[in-house]
Amino acid sequence: MVDSLISDETAEIDFMDSMTEYPHLAYPMRAVRRAGELLAGDILWTDENRDAALETFAIANSWRDSHVYPMRSVRGSVVQRMRQGHIGGFTAARPKRMSSIRNKLRRYSVNLEQINDIAGCRAVLDDIDGVRQLIAACREIPHELKKEYPYIDEPKDDGYRSHHMVFSFSGGTQRSAFSGRRIELQIRTRLQHSWATAVEAVGLYRNEDMKAGQGNRDWLRLFQLVSLEFAFTEGCHPITELPSRDHRIAEIRVLNGKLGAIKFLDDLKNATSYFSNFVHGEDRPNFYLIKYDNTDHSVRVEGYSSPLASSASLGAVEQRVETGNDNINAVLVEVSKIDRLVEAYPNYFGDVTLFTKNLRAICDGKQAIEYTMARQQIVAPKPKVTPDLSWFKRRHRW
Repeated sequence: MVDSLISDETAEIDFMDSMTEYPHLAYPMRAVRRAGELLAGDILWTDENRDAALETFAIANSWRDSHVYPMRSVRGSVVQRMRQGHIGGFTAARPKRMSSIRNKLRRYSVNLEQINDIAGCRAVLDDIDGVRQLIAACREIPHELKKEYPYIDEPKDDGYRSHHMVFSFSGGTQRSAFSGRRIELQIRTRLQHSWATAVEAVGLYRNEDMKAGQGNRDWLRLFQLVSLEFAFTEGCHPITELPSRDHRIAEIRVLNGKLGAIKFLDDLKNATSYFSNFVHGEDRPNFYLIKYDNTDHSVRVEGYSSPLASSASLGAVEQRVETGNDNINAVLVEVSKIDRLVEAYPNYFGDVTLFTKNLRAICDGKQAIEYTMARQQIVAPKPKVTPDLSWFKRRHRW
């Protein structure tokens, strides 16, 4: 039944009051603003300024880490709405990578505390109807909705489609230390998710920031046209500036032939090797640190049950990258279990199966297929019946 699709996440709703090991901001806000200004520029790791650079990243990490509790709370609220509405799909959450934070500070000239997605949650749903239902339900969660970005109905120029909602965390008296933290929620279909993660997977492998519109023009054009074809499949508004359907399918075929796109995507997963480093025990991991090695395209995953330990590990990896001692792309992810990890972030594992399947269908003259799962009737559990054991009498000898 549909409920079973998210039953593995129900435990995530109850953890908020029982787990208290969460990072707090350890610096004043003026220090956070100053750290953001420094991160937007070039930081040189010389003997003279090494201590200052380390402090800058320590402040920025502390600010980011203080969003972990609000991030998990918002995710718990989303899971609750999915369960109440019998909406099929899954959720994940992550604090933003420091390299992405620095890029945003440079591109948009914003202060560090003004970035909306220092931490974010993602809900990936089976179909567009579920997306519409969850968007409406999430407008009622107990945090202030600051802004919405309707990128499904108004896609970005590059073809990106997902509905974004920015919440300001309302912590109340007990959690006032986290009040005002901004958390971004992304709601999308599996088809939209396959597109977005394929863009990131190709960019990651080619070492091009395609997500930011940088890289090979033909690949970017292919993704733009395929996005429009996916929108057509889901019955969403078309982008009128792009070619008609016949023309865009013809152009997709040409670009696929020029790039060898389908073969490249088929080979992507085989080119990525995956290793995990955690032990299954009573303290099962809630957080997973994915480390993608840009040198040999290997992926290593470490599991953590402690928010403090996982945040510290992410910061340590990023420090090695900043100082030139590692060529790693790292992200810290919260999912309900490791089986969801590849599903939520397939770009790090080279898994672009759904996107490739639909690209092949489009090139063969067929329509892309929206992921759907038949809604099954939810059957109430049978009442508990106490067996009649009156027939059983134990004999005693005197």
